[in-house]
Amino acid sequence: MNFADNQTYYIIILLVALWSVPWKGVALWKAARRGDKIWFVVLLVINTLAILEIAYIFIFSKKRKPQLDNL
Repeated sequence: MNFADNQTYYIIILLVALWSVPWKGVALWKAARRGDKIWFVVLLVINTLAILEIAYIFIFSKKRKPQLDNL
C-alpha cells in the first residue's frame, strides 16, 4: 500500500465523520430534549452512517399527540 492509498482512506474516513457527526448531534439533542432515554443510548452506541439518526429525526421524533385523560 502506498501513500496515495493511505491518503484516500483518510479522506474517506474524514468525509464519513463530517457526514455522521452533525446528524448524530441533532438526533442525540432531540432524544435528550424529548426524554427518550432508550433512543439516546441506541443513537449514542450504534453507528449507522447516520441512517438511524436521520430516521429518528424525521420519523420517530415526531411530536406526540396530547392524550386526553379519562374525563
